[in-house]
Amino acid sequence: MALTIETESKIYRSLRTVFGATAHLVSLGFTIFVAVLARPGSSLFSWHPLLMSLAFSFLMTEALLVYSPESSLLQSLSRKAKIRFHWALQLLSLICAVLGLAIISYNKYLNGKAHFVTWHGLTGLLTVLYTSMQCMGGLVLLYPKLMKNWTLAKLKLYHATSGLIGYLLGCASLMLGMCSLWFTTSMTGVSWYLTMLCPILTSLVVMNQVSNAYLYRKRSQP
Repeated sequence: MALTIETESKIYRSLRTVFGATAHLVSLGFTIFVAVLARPGSSLFSWHPLLMSLAFSFLMTEALLVYSPESSLLQSLSRKAKIRFHWALQLLSLICAVLGLAIISYNKYLNGKAHFVTWHGLTGLLTVLYTSMQCMGGLVLLYPKLMKNWTLAKLKLYHATSGLIGYLLGCASLMLGMCSLWFTTSMTGVSWYLTMLCPILTSLVVMNQVSNAYLYRKRSQP
């Protein structure tokens, strides 16, 4: 017997709720796992993986999931309150990312090693710069009248899609970091593959959320 459109919609929303809840747990679990692995305070370098995982795995994921209609932890709050939490989490994410970049740069300087010569280093630098510009661009949404030739709906669309690109860059940077010598000497076999799945899962959840909230709606408009 064929499923009705209403039944399919309920199943789809239920799946989004489950995957959204999973994304919350994975983003937090991954950050805690990296913290345990890095043992922050054991060396100057140890703060780099902690800060970067905190920035791009936990804080940025939570900042984006704030707007999820199925899995937001702030469902009962107003849209204005959600925006404030989004800004606060994104700002904290940027601060952690900048600190993480500064620490690894200084650590390499102390050890006489070249920086930004690997895909991980270059992607990390690009991600931090892009995130900084994205946060500055988001200020336009607070003062949309400054962009007289742009509607608020269009500004939100561009901010969401460009934010998605920044988030995917962050996930890519984390994944490239898991290919580094430091990580591969600690994690091997199945455990390495399972860890690699963490940013993949959260990125898929966020991609689905943004595409449903903005891109699909935009394509559906006449």
